[in-house]
Amino acid sequence: MILVTTAGKVGSEAVRVLTQQQTPVRVLVRDPAKAKAPADAGAHVVVGDLAVPASIDAAMAGVTAVVLVSPAVPAQELNVVAAAARAGVGHIVKVTSKAAPDSPIARRRGQSEIEAGLAAGGVPHTLLRSNAYMQNLLALAPAIARTSGFGSAAGRGRTGMVDARDVAAVAATIAAAPAGHAGNTYWLTGPRAISNDEVAAVLSRLLGRTITYRELSFADNRDAMIRAGVPEQIAHMNAQAFSMIAEGDADWTTQDVPTLLGRPARSFEQFAADHAAAFA
Repeated sequence: MILVTTAGKVGSEAVRVLTQQQTPVRVLVRDPAKAKAPADAGAHVVVGDLAVPASIDAAMAGVTAVVLVSPAVPAQELNVVAAAARAGVGHIVKVTSKAAPDSPIARRRGQSEIEAGLAAGGVPHTLLRSNAYMQNLLALAPAIARTSGFGSAAGRGRTGMVDARDVAAVAATIAAAPAGHAGNTYWLTGPRAISNDEVAAVLSRLLGRTITYRELSFADNRDAMIRAGVPEQIAHMNAQAFSMIAEGDADWTTQDVPTLLGRPARSFEQFAADHAAAFA
């Protein structure tokens, strides 16, 4: 039995991949209404809270591996690590990012703290360091559909964006067969780094109309996200990340996805075509 800790974009897709492979999978959620897709796919949905260790212990019963993916809240994820150690779980696949204890971005510092706790916890584990998710652009889709444009503090920086479906597939693959992956860190990206100007060009070709990209300042980007309903703390971190992209922070790619999956990583063109209706 594999436990997936949340039903977000990576967790839900990991559940789908595992159930397609007929691997027994359990997903831990706070709100069962948000786990309809995993339940429909055949996963066993359990209700619990990452802040409540007893509920995590109950979810760990009979589990051989964990896919650990959730907002970077150290106390909560370290509760999962401790529960896995108590249950004798054989492997944890931790979905993380370009984490660092001295990062200016709070969630990267949080991920670093979680990784340190994972290393100290004694459970064999693998780290999946993902570049920015292509799916993050879906937050801009309503504005693109409405105004045929979007803005960012990322400037002309390039990003080796990765499709969250590929990250989920890697996580599921390792969780189902962890031999040889313990102690490894994989850096997950798409096939090439692209700029937002290139994103706009791809969407223009796909939609048959001109999509424009405009550069924003840090403050303007942060404030736009807050006006769109993003919590202020998250908007601040996102704008920080975009500003760092402008400086080259995300301009990296690897071959880890194709090496691990035996097929090419999805391109941004493929992602955009799959989600064309959202941008139209």
